[in-house]
Amino acid sequence: MFMQRSAFLRLLKASTLAGALAVTGLASAQVPYPGAGTITLVVPFAAGSGTDAVARVVAQKLGERLKQSVIVDNRAGASAQIGAQFAAKAKPDGYTLFMTTNTSHSANPWLFKSLKYDPIKDFTPIARVGELPFALVVSPKLPVKSVQELLDYAKAHPDKLSYGTPNSTSEVALETIKFISRLQITKVPYKSSPQALTDLMGDQIQVYVADLGSSWSMIKSDRVRALGVTAAKGSSLLPNLPPIGKTIAGFDLTSWNGIFAPAHTPKEVVDRINAELQVILADKAVREQLAGVGFEVWPTKTPEEFAGYVNDQLAYWGKLIKQAGIEKE
Repeated sequence: MFMQRSAFLRLLKASTLAGALAVTGLASAQVPYPGAGTITLVVPFAAGSGTDAVARVVAQKLGERLKQSVIVDNRAGASAQIGAQFAAKAKPDGYTLFMTTNTSHSANPWLFKSLKYDPIKDFTPIARVGELPFALVVSPKLPVKSVQELLDYAKAHPDKLSYGTPNSTSEVALETIKFISRLQITKVPYKSSPQALTDLMGDQIQVYVADLGSSWSMIKSDRVRALGVTAAKGSSLLPNLPPIGKTIAGFDLTSWNGIFAPAHTPKEVVDRINAELQVILADKAVREQLAGVGFEVWPTKTPEEFAGYVNDQLAYWGKLIKQAGIEKE
């Protein structure tokens, strides 16, 4: 039985359309990342912070490598929680990335009773970028020039000193120093590093553990006095500044910086971004540019290596926070 001509034409048209859509869908699926659209690099800290300075350098270079626009989106507040929540809920397509630090991924799970994000389950690690060294700095008006002199002064003047804390690194570092050395120093919360540094220079607070990214120019110009660095291995950026651990045995705190994507981002996208970051961070000019803002490049080679590091740091910071007896908020 022959099909009527009109029915045949309808069937042929439908078949042709379906085929065309299939070809179009296949072609779309095969478009390599990044196909189109702006890439957003979310930073959970304010403009002017150390992480922000690093993000702007990396965003520019990543945009050049991917031949795509990469913009920095500062979503500061709540100890990096606002930015972390936003990034965790973003579409996992590689167009939203998250540059963060130990604040959101190592300390917050231990410092807060409840988080609206999970640092492990809600993110796909891409690469550690490096370390944002922190230094113990004091007001120029404080009559101390070494870590030991600060300890002696604080013991002789209990509850007379205060320290600023706009992030978890400064808080955990000072609380650990207080715990080990049995000091009484008052905590003063801040929303951003620049604000804390301004008050330190004005002697509204006397002690602060500051990232070199925001305090670099002030340390070099002696507007604040640096006493020691938090990492036991020291810092190549301040080779003459001793580690705090030389005075306070066992003290060692590294503030790391890395890039994540939302959970379930395709592996090929993650691997592509990681590969481009390896090239960027191996560039001597980039390393020198980042050193200029107080940052030491120290990348992991693979996403898997970075994932292992993030897990290890989560456990280590938990140990420090429990030891210092810092209550969850």
